[in-house]
Amino acid sequence: MVANEFQADSVLYGNAGAVPVLPAGTSVILSSTVSPGFMTRLNRTLEAECREIKLVDAPVSGGVKRAAEGTLTIMASGTDEALHCTGAVLSALSEKLYIIKGGCGAASSVKMVNQLLAGVHIASAAEAIAFAARLNLRTRGVSEIMQHTRGYSWMFGNRVPHMLENDYTPYSAVDIFVKDLGIVSCESSNSRIPLHVSSIAHQLFISGSASGWGRYDDAAVVKVYETLTGVKVEGKPPMLSKEDVLHSLPSEWPEDPMDDLVSVASRTSKKILVVLDDDPTGTQTVHDIEVLTEWPVEALVEQFLKLPTCFYILTNSRSMTADKAMLLVQTICRNLEAASKNVPGVSYTVVLRGDSTLRGHFPEEADAAVSVLGEMDAWIICPFFLQGGRYTINDIHYVADSDRLIPSGETEFAKDAAFGYKSSNLRQWVEEKTRGRISENQVSTISINLLRKEGPTAVCQHLCSLEKGSVCIVNAASERDMAVFASGMIQAELKGKRFLCRTAASFVSARIGIKPKPPICPNDLGLKRALTGGLIVVGSYVPKTTKQVDELRSQCGQSLRVIEVSVEMVSMKSTEDRDQEISRVVELGNAYIQSRKDTLVVTSRQLITGKNPEESLEINYKVSSALVEIVRRIDSRPRYIIAKGGITSSDIATKALEARRAKVMGQALAGVPLWQLGPDSRLPGVPYIVFPGNVGDNSALAKVVKNWSSPYRSSTKELLRRVVTQLVLSMCITLKELKLLLQQQRLKKVLLSCRFIPVL
Repeated sequence: MVANEFQADSVLYGNAGAVPVLPAGTSVILSSTVSPGFMTRLNRTLEAECREIKLVDAPVSGGVKRAAEGTLTIMASGTDEALHCTGAVLSALSEKLYIIKGGCGAASSVKMVNQLLAGVHIASAAEAIAFAARLNLRTRGVSEIMQHTRGYSWMFGNRVPHMLENDYTPYSAVDIFVKDLGIVSCESSNSRIPLHVSSIAHQLFISGSASGWGRYDDAAVVKVYETLTGVKVEGKPPMLSKEDVLHSLPSEWPEDPMDDLVSVASRTSKKILVVLDDDPTGTQTVHDIEVLTEWPVEALVEQFLKLPTCFYILTNSRSMTADKAMLLVQTICRNLEAASKNVPGVSYTVVLRGDSTLRGHFPEEADAAVSVLGEMDAWIICPFFLQGGRYTINDIHYVADSDRLIPSGETEFAKDAAFGYKSSNLRQWVEEKTRGRISENQVSTISINLLRKEGPTAVCQHLCSLEKGSVCIVNAASERDMAVFASGMIQAELKGKRFLCRTAASFVSARIGIKPKPPICPNDLGLKRALTGGLIVVGSYVPKTTKQVDELRSQCGQSLRVIEVSVEMVSMKSTEDRDQEISRVVELGNAYIQSRKDTLVVTSRQLITGKNPEESLEINYKVSSALVEIVRRIDSRPRYIIAKGGITSSDIATKALEARRAKVMGQALAGVPLWQLGPDSRLPGVPYIVFPGNVGDNSALAKVVKNWSSPYRSSTKELLRRVVTQLVLSMCITLKELKLLLQQQRLKKVLLSCRFIPVL
């Protein structure tokens, strides 16, 4: 099928044209959109060959997809003999076949009418949605409403989604309608009939083509209006001022609902929270919680017998393909089911802890869990994470950057080679990630207004009212919002409801009622000055990490030794080249650590991606496995280890250090977990800091390294600061009471009553 008259003429009569070599009696089917006059002239030319070559005028409607499916609508005209000879072929290609009387050119006349309507409807759809955007309406909402009104057209429903997603992958093209409506215009002139509407539509497509969008999908004609008005129609939310937005929200729910409720829930249901963590960074908000890195039934039985409030299972599934991640989650869930049956009276609920910037295997992991655990009353989506600056407000998920709230779909994280996405609106994100299986209209919402004005009881009522199998997203802008939601969810669980939660780290601490504690320093662990340097391993490639590495090198200067691992050498070159690069890094690393120098092993910062997400994950695997081998082969015992990046930190803990379990001691910095590896690991007792790739400002990594590089005896000022922080966090005294004590010179008595006094 060719695009226009010139191409058709070239195929038949151009250099190496087909007509001279066609056998007598051949039938030629021309399905291009061309003028009726061209078909008439071509038919006469073929008749003049005197070889009984038959021409069928058979333009189509339906596009590339329906052509591949054999479900086109075909309009055909020609002689009876020609139509008889080609009938079987035309029937095989079509779902609807219309025979048009009038000979060659008649079918093309019908196609002209179709293209007039199609072009006008696309142009009017673009005009309508651009008008809605100019009126400051929510364009996605307008699109949804129009589907149920008399103003709706098939072209509106088909093309407007492309406009809203700013996706102009060419299934058709602007230039096609420049041509087709040009044919309509010529025929209207020949026929002496004014076609005002189609003429205006034609000019609109010409404007789009002249602006450089001719090869874009025909829906790109909306860009003409976007250029004129300066208003985009895709409906992507703007960046906002964090201070303005947070101040505009209602006051928080006045009571902390969690203390009594968590205790009651624990006594009543003995339901253990089992967190399947797709990388180690999910322990960002908890402390004194165990992490398992393996999951045989025996290990899970042992864990259930301890009757913990919560424990983590590190799956590292974000480093896998979707198929492997699903199989892994199914295996773990089967083992959990088997283990729970061996511990009488114990039940559990599963949380799928995922990335607060929406990367990871959703909905695949949720589907996998449900396939084993059974259908849930609802899936809960809750990516709020205060320490990382992740807020969900009015269903839009934001990433804070200084005082700006950036819609997550506009951040570097949304461009991830393996887990990229476009939607910042979580309802639309669910539809995008499920590929339309769950539409945004089917996704329920718990708003900040409900959390702050109506409280836990309203949350419970909302969750209990959901249809079985629903998806519900949670808006949140503070830890209290999280606590209110968690309280309402526990109430619903006590009524028999079952939920599968896909959340970031903040949900877990809220759900089990953990209070925050100050960041842990080396002295808190009794870490003394050692004879070796620390080891910092950076595999994360996101721009935030690169900025943090640059700042680390700038601040630490000569006290830091830097070894760069070539990503190209370990992922794209030969095995011999890979081995040589690894050996080079190991030799330098051993030498630096033994000489008491903190040593940074960092992958080269250029991002190498594959042709598809699977290839990108394979490259990530090769890089991560190289870092694992490097750490495994460094035989100098470092004073501490920092692993930067989720996949990197998981692989180093489980593969390089061979940790089967660990205890989360707390955080080295807000949002940066600190683990104590189990005694069966290769380096028991060495502090292991799990530093997420997407957390902290530019100086965060440098701050942690400087805190841990040279343990020191805290100053009195530092000790007092930490004691005061602990007192306030633990609610032992109020700020007002503390101020009064200080004024009365009774601080010494307060300190003597505090568990921190031994360090004095």
